[in-house]
Amino acid sequence: MGPSVSREIASPPEVVWRVLTHVDEWPRWGPTVAGGEVPGGVISAGARGTVRTAVGVRLPFVVTEFEGGRSWAWRVAGVPATWHRVDPKPDGCTVTFGVPWWAPGYLVVCAVALARIERLATAP
Repeated sequence: MGPSVSREIASPPEVVWRVLTHVDEWPRWGPTVAGGEVPGGVISAGARGTVRTAVGVRLPFVVTEFEGGRSWAWRVAGVPATWHRVDPKPDGCTVTFGVPWWAPGYLVVCAVALARIERLATAP
């Protein structure tokens, strides 16, 4: 695994997991994502779909690793992309995003995404 960034979120892990895996939520927290499409609207092991970038380009993706309720990783346009992990804690969870070793600059974008996920997951 490459470099990563984490954030403690005072929300149940299953709430955060929903935000991470329902593609209709992606534009709400992903600074570089304008939309996503996958059969059923929720990613799962081996799921294939498209992600629309903030500049409107549609790219194919495939979920390459998946542990329900816990973690997932993907390849976008055939290139290894981010991985996402939710670790339960007594008062919520720790959410970690990781990037390939050659993309450490993208951790800034991931940190912004984590802050947005916290707002979504803790909103009344």
